[in-house]
Amino acid sequence: MHQACDSILRKKAFLTMKILTGGALHCIFIFTPFLAFQVYGYNNICVGHSPDNMRPWCKAKVPLLYNYIQSHYWGVGFLRYFQFKQLPNFLLASPILSLALCSIVNYAKSEPEKFFSLGFCASTKDKNYAAVLFIPQASLRANIIIDKASSKIQDKINLRPKKPRMKEESPAPLSESSDKIGYLSVFVLPFILHLGFLAATAFFVMHVQVATRFLSSSPPLYWFAAHIMKSLGNRRWGYLIWAYSASYILLGSLLFSNFYPFT
Repeated sequence: MHQACDSILRKKAFLTMKILTGGALHCIFIFTPFLAFQVYGYNNICVGHSPDNMRPWCKAKVPLLYNYIQSHYWGVGFLRYFQFKQLPNFLLASPILSLALCSIVNYAKSEPEKFFSLGFCASTKDKNYAAVLFIPQASLRANIIIDKASSKIQDKINLRPKKPRMKEESPAPLSESSDKIGYLSVFVLPFILHLGFLAATAFFVMHVQVATRFLSSSPPLYWFAAHIMKSLGNRRWGYLIWAYSASYILLGSLLFSNFYPFT
């Protein structure tokens, strides 16, 4: 989106079409296996049978085999898991869901302009730190070539003998640049939005007890945990995350291998 917008503002029609075509092809490659599975199931189960012998999902306006299996056999659906007897499973998933919610809320409160504008209102300096998101690939490659050439020149300059300095320059404090390249950078925004979608799906639609393994592959959870541990005022929360992670590894290995719902 950002690369297409940038190329439109620069009035480069060919580059815009190239970016949009590439994005469309990416989406097609993502959804093709899912659609192919639905077509395969429909041809094998529904085609050639009388309407009386068809499964209910065959008669739907949009026949989706996978949705029917999850709904009919597993009870998966929007708010269908919100039952009093499922309260222990919600408690089991509460740590990972709480961490996901806190990471999203913390990012949104710290960087509201970046979050609610989808990164379009980010400053130029922030965009330079996340050049992959904002700069089209052709321009990015050119910048990389220029950077490599300049770095070679700089290396040659550094090889020359220098006079000893009387006073060393103090390095810039981490606080000036760490936020630009760390958890609060605009580069993290796509991961935050993706985590929000996954967390909402796990809480409202799925069997909530699998939320831990479902969300454990999302990078912002670990980035946010490290961000908390780095902050001086949140050491207690950092120790709590450490304790939960250690207990999950130890207890989870024992309980899950004995067929308890500790996932």
